[in-house]
Amino acid sequence: MKPLSGVRICDFAWAMAAPAATRYLADFGAHVVRIEPHNRYDAARTQPPFLNDRPGPENSAMWSNCDAGKYSIVLDLARPAARTIALDLVRWAGVVVESFSPGTMRKWELDYESLRPMVPGLIMLGSSLMGQNGPMADYAGWGYMGAAMAGFHQVTGWPDRDPSGPFHSYTDYVVPRMTATALLAAIDYRRRTGEGQYIDFSQVEAAIHFLAPAYLDLNVNGHAMPAMGNRDLNFAPHGVYRCRGEDRWIAIVCENDNQWKALCQTMERAAQDDPRFDSPANRLAHAEELDCIVNAWTCTMEPHRAEALLQSAGVPASVVQTSSDLSRDPQLAHRRHFVALEHPLHGTIFAESSSIRLSRARGSVQRAAPTLGGDAQYILSGILGYSEERIAELAADGALG
Repeated sequence: MKPLSGVRICDFAWAMAAPAATRYLADFGAHVVRIEPHNRYDAARTQPPFLNDRPGPENSAMWSNCDAGKYSIVLDLARPAARTIALDLVRWAGVVVESFSPGTMRKWELDYESLRPMVPGLIMLGSSLMGQNGPMADYAGWGYMGAAMAGFHQVTGWPDRDPSGPFHSYTDYVVPRMTATALLAAIDYRRRTGEGQYIDFSQVEAAIHFLAPAYLDLNVNGHAMPAMGNRDLNFAPHGVYRCRGEDRWIAIVCENDNQWKALCQTMERAAQDDPRFDSPANRLAHAEELDCIVNAWTCTMEPHRAEALLQSAGVPASVVQTSSDLSRDPQLAHRRHFVALEHPLHGTIFAESSSIRLSRARGSVQRAAPTLGGDAQYILSGILGYSEERIAELAADGALG
């Protein structure tokens, strides 16, 4: 039995930030039912890459990854009959997760204030960009905007170029584990006290702590961290350098004199004798010249060959891996990071396994991500106990989307 067996979650969330969190819980045994809208696809179903480069709601790698192990039903929540189904699922679950713009659940009378009297001990988490209240609560946006609001665009990119920001919807990638932790804390509290609670989860606020050193430096020293590209405040060389081949790169850093000397020996350069580079402070002061020297060597090297030479010499280095590299990575293969899952439409597909390993339990993916509304019969009959006649009436009424 998995640690979260018996935990039930009614998941109204969409896109990635909150669904990725409930995916973690599903890996450890939580029974997660996704309620999908009838009038538009979940954003995760629309994001590339797609299987065989064919766009479609069942072909997205993001959906396949974020929602593996869950069940799906499509409901038209504008219809009273569909809202009744949703209420029954909330009563069954006792834990609700949503990530709509603030106020959306209230329009359907599925907000915490409406649900709490019907479900003793209800736990509900509302995940939004800016939180449920305040002057910017109604600001609807994606992780791109969340990263900008949290300050990441100020410190990423290069000082002589426009802000670039971190890759993709940054907050969607860094906050799910905190979302999952908040849910686990609430579930543990309910087990001990019988009391539920509402969790107002702001993605921007959760992401800000990744910039804690920069905020601290500003508050204490009045120094605003600038954009530095791949440079570092303490180490040089520190960067990502071009290698031989199309768009191939390697990340290299020297944290001390011994690593610097080992890098010079590997490159067969006498740069360690250059007074410009004879100390960490001098290397930082001449980082641009240093980057030119390192780049001149890496450009001649196949990336994995350079990685092997540097690592064997004790220099921290890693190839910037492509998706193709990752699929063949021996460490990931040893850890069984990618798992094959049977899919009702595609045969066998692949998804990431649980990356969280506990000493007394291991998470695992039990099933592929659900097809759109593909589990309606199981949910209505197997979970809620509806009769076939009632299910047919709901379908005829349009409640099932």
